[in-house]
Amino acid sequence: MRDGWRLAFGTLTVIRVAPPRVVDARTAGIAMLLAPVTALPALVVWAALAALVVHGLLPAAVGAALALVGTALLSRAMHLDGLADTADGLTASYDRGRALEVMRRGDTGPAGAAALVLTLLVQAAALAALMPSTVGVALAGAALVASRLAPAVCARTGIPAARPEGLGHTVAGSVQTGRLLGVGVGVVGVAALGAGLMGSTQGLVLPAAAASVAVVLVSCAATEAVLRRSVLRFGGITGDVIGASMEIALAASLVVGTLALALVST
Repeated sequence: MRDGWRLAFGTLTVIRVAPPRVVDARTAGIAMLLAPVTALPALVVWAALAALVVHGLLPAAVGAALALVGTALLSRAMHLDGLADTADGLTASYDRGRALEVMRRGDTGPAGAAALVLTLLVQAAALAALMPSTVGVALAGAALVASRLAPAVCARTGIPAARPEGLGHTVAGSVQTGRLLGVGVGVVGVAALGAGLMGSTQGLVLPAAAASVAVVLVSCAATEAVLRRSVLRFGGITGDVIGASMEIALAASLVVGTLALALVST
């Protein structure tokens, strides 16, 4: 279990931890299931910035931008790098080998740059819309944590690795479906509880809780969409695909959060 914690935080965050003593399928599976917990440092940053926005001390657009900067710094921008590389690979060639080679090179092409800019724009705009509201802050937090379910979704049993090395090879097929569902239900429960508490001051307990459930479900759906496309094109997952899934899931769930907030507030 300790090795799983070390692998999760050492891989997905900038936090320095001791290297795991053993990295096998069991350790990899635990690490992927623990990925939502690695969102906690960024969640603290988001909460602090949201408090400034809610109290009128910081413009929402600035708060949202700083929140995304903090998230990128806390993850060494690895997820953004994965998004860019995956976009380049998907648009480079229908030949699997050629696409994987483009992803391996690591330099960002036009498709990767466009994916980064557009995804970050969507994330920032949606987050800015959520930050001025306490319920919106809860939905944003739910979106952030839910997006970190992506590693476990991508590493579940039956999903192969695209190449015989790298992070994708290490974690592919390491997460049992039953455990994934258990963690997913846990994230849904925590998200609903948090949003319900935030909404209680406005008499919006059930609507806010329902909105948070929708945010988590959409995050998982977005992850699944990226995963299916990647498996079809690359033959399996890579570390880049996992990173891209997290960023797309975050963007999609934040957008749904803004729609849900508008419905809840009417």
